[in-house]
Amino acid sequence: MKITMVKKIFADGSPCKKCAEVEEKMRLAGQLDAIDEIVVADESDPQSLGMGLAAKYDVDRAPFFVVERDGQPTAIYTVYFKFVKEVLNTQTDEADELQEILNDNPDLDFI
Repeated sequence: MKITMVKKIFADGSPCKKCAEVEEKMRLAGQLDAIDEIVVADESDPQSLGMGLAAKYDVDRAPFFVVERDGQPTAIYTVYFKFVKEVLNTQTDEADELQEILNDNPDLDFI
């Protein structure tokens, strides 16, 4: 299995806040060791590897994870907690998962 994390740098050169937060969570949890490659989607360089992966997999948010397993289709994860749960087989907190989904989708609201 090969895991690639794609994080974003905005056109003005500033790093993506959420990408930094996720990377720090992963560092604290010892999960970065499971990542084979970290690439950057640089908005000021449409030819950057990360921008190419975003276009290839039609992803419009960062960070995201590309998971390649032998004999299986490539899986794309845009929700950190889902990635941790399904790929790294780590227990997650449902409240954290739901909060991340709400943060990523401001058009959603509680019922």
